[in-house]
Amino acid sequence: MTLVAGVDLATQSTKVVVCDAATGTVVRAGRAGHPDATEVDPAVWGAAFEAAAEGLLDGVAAIGVAGQQHGMVCLDEAGEVVRPALLWNDTRSAPDAVDLVADLGGPAAWAEAVGSVPVASFTVTKLRWFARCEPALANRVASVVLPHDWLTHRLRAGGGPPTTDRGDASGTGYWSPRTGEYRTDLLRLAFGRDVGLPWVAGPAEAVGETAGGALLAPGTGDNMAAALGLGLGPADVALSVGTSGTVFAVAGRPVADPSGTVAGFADATGRYLPLVCTLNAARVLTAVADLLGVSLSTVDELALSAPPGADGLTLLPYLDGERTPDLPTARGLLAGLTRSNARPANVARAAVEGMLCGLADGLDAVRAQGVAVERILLTGGAAASAAVRAIAPALFGVPVHVPEPAEHVALGAARQAAWVLAGGAEPPPWPVAAPVVTAPPAEPVRRAYARLRDNARDLLTG
Repeated sequence: MTLVAGVDLATQSTKVVVCDAATGTVVRAGRAGHPDATEVDPAVWGAAFEAAAEGLLDGVAAIGVAGQQHGMVCLDEAGEVVRPALLWNDTRSAPDAVDLVADLGGPAAWAEAVGSVPVASFTVTKLRWFARCEPALANRVASVVLPHDWLTHRLRAGGGPPTTDRGDASGTGYWSPRTGEYRTDLLRLAFGRDVGLPWVAGPAEAVGETAGGALLAPGTGDNMAAALGLGLGPADVALSVGTSGTVFAVAGRPVADPSGTVAGFADATGRYLPLVCTLNAARVLTAVADLLGVSLSTVDELALSAPPGADGLTLLPYLDGERTPDLPTARGLLAGLTRSNARPANVARAAVEGMLCGLADGLDAVRAQGVAVERILLTGGAAASAAVRAIAPALFGVPVHVPEPAEHVALGAARQAAWVLAGGAEPPPWPVAAPVVTAPPAEPVRRAYARLRDNARDLLTG
C-alpha cells in the first residue's frame, strides 16, 4: 500500500489523515486544537501540525496541505512572521473593503479584475487595514503568504521560495482566475507598495520534499480541497455547515458576479469554484443551545418537535456580523415573537431554519450564475444534526446527499498528494458514499425569511 497524507489547517484545529493512495481509505488520523481567535501566531499552527501528525507520517510518500482561505501571513526579509496572522473571520478591515471597492471604480470593476468583490475576509482588505493602522510593522513586510502556503513552506526541506496554488491564490483579491496572473496593481492599491508573493504551482505539481523524503503537493484552500475530497462533479453543489457556511460548485468557466454575492474562485484542478460564504453557520446552533441552557442534541429534538415555520418565529442569524449579505456590523434578529409561540422548541426550529435559509440564498445566487444544481452534498460539523438533515432538503428544493462523516478537506489534500504521485490529467478516483435525503419544498419558510431579511437592514445595522 502506497500512503499519502492530507492536512487541514482549519480555523479551530489542524487535522491530519493518512490514506491509501489508490482508494482514499483512511488508515490513521490525528488532530490538535487552535485558540478560538480571529488572529493567530502561525507558530501555533506549526505546533498543532506536529502534535496532530505525531507518529502518523512514517512511510508516507506524499503530503498535501489545505488551509483556511484568505488569512494574511506577513513575513520580513528573513522569512520571520511580522505580526499574528489575521484570519478570514476577522472583520476589522470592513471599512477598508468599502474604500478599496470604491478606489477601483466599484464592484463591477473588481469582479472583472479578479472574479470577486472583496469584503472584510479577503487578504487584500486586510493588507489595506495593516498599512493604515500599523504602518511601522507594515514597513517591515517583505512578502505575504496564506496559511497553507506558510505550513507547506515550513515542511519543505532545503528552503526555496514560498509556493501556493491557483485555488488559494484566487481568494486573495490580487490574483485573477481568468488570466491566471497576479494583479500586483491591486496589491499596490491596497498596501501602497510591492511585496513578494508565492509562486503559483500547477494543480499536480510537486513543490519540493519534506525532510523525510515525502513529495510536497502544492496544497490549496480549504474549500477547493473539500471539492476534491467530495469528488464534486457537474451539477453537484457542496454545502458545508461548519464554522462558516459555504456553498460551492466546480465550473468549467470563470464566474464574475458584480453584486459580490458569488466569489469567482479557481479550484484545485484547473477549473473554477464559484462560492458563497456566510459567517454564521454551525455556531448559530451552539449559541441557541447556550441561550436555552440545553445540549446540541436537545436543540435537535426541540427543533424537530416544532412545526415548519416555528409558529411564526423567524431568525436572521447574523450573530457575528455577516459576509453574505455584506453586513459586517450586523447583529442577529428574532422576529415574530408572541406569548403563544415563545417556546424553546420554536426558538430551536427558527435557529435551524434561519441558518439554512441564509445558505439557501447562497444556493440561489450560485444558480443565478448559470451553475446547474441537481444534488447537494451536505457536509461540515452541523451535517451531523438530525434537524439540519431533516429540514435542509425542504429549504433547498433538491435532493440532499449526506456523505459519511469524514475530514473532507484533509481527504482532498491527501487526494491531491496522490495525484502528484500518480501524475495524469485528473486526480485518482476515490469513492464517496452519500445517502440521499429528500423532503417537500418549504416555500412559506423561505418567503418569511426573505421578508425579514429585506425589511430589517436598517434595524440590523443601526
